[in-house]
Amino acid sequence: MSPASAKDAKREADRIEPVLKRLWEEKKWDPKSVRAAMLALGYEEERTGPKGERSGGTLSVREMRPRYETDHYVTPEGSLIGLRVHADACVTAFVQKTNYQVQTNGPYLESGCFEPPFGH
Repeated sequence: MSPASAKDAKREADRIEPVLKRLWEEKKWDPKSVRAAMLALGYEEERTGPKGERSGGTLSVREMRPRYETDHYVTPEGSLIGLRVHADACVTAFVQKTNYQVQTNGPYLESGCFEPPFGH
């Protein structure tokens, strides 16, 4: 990230953090509630074209990734948030039953703002 992009990403992270804290305290961590709260901040949902190309918007909210527990996969309650601030800067966050977190990072070639679910 360039220093200017890092500064912008930090500013957006600071806007998102209190909203996630409120949602967590209200026990609202489902993608629908989180998406509505993020859209209320003025972000626009990311759109893609037929070949997966980005065609507008900067926000993506999705369910948590499944994880392996004992002998099967479980998808925990909660939401993952990705906000593309600039081509070289993202805000990534999550909110779930046990906690929430907001951080800034650069995008991944394979998966945009979200860390790839496989080896990088």
